[in-house]
Amino acid sequence: MSEPTQKYSITMPRDIAEAARARSGPSGLSAYVAAAVARQIERDNLNELVAVAEAEHGPITDEEVQALRDQLQQAHREQAHDGANAA
Repeated sequence: MSEPTQKYSITMPRDIAEAARARSGPSGLSAYVAAAVARQIERDNLNELVAVAEAEHGPITDEEVQALRDQLQQAHREQAHDGANAA
């Protein structure tokens, strides 16, 4: 069962609203905006986690970030390869 919804009134710049409406597709503007807000909340939560981790362990270095990006890219390549072999 889906979460209950409630109607809200928001104000945003017209150009942003029109661009969102143009991209929203069949799901509609409300679903598009809700998904964007959900992604922003996820980002905010991740930023809070990073701040806590950095407070405890020190700042994350550029080298650590790059190493993790490399691992993620490798995992994506392996998934793509495995998916191609499964087909």
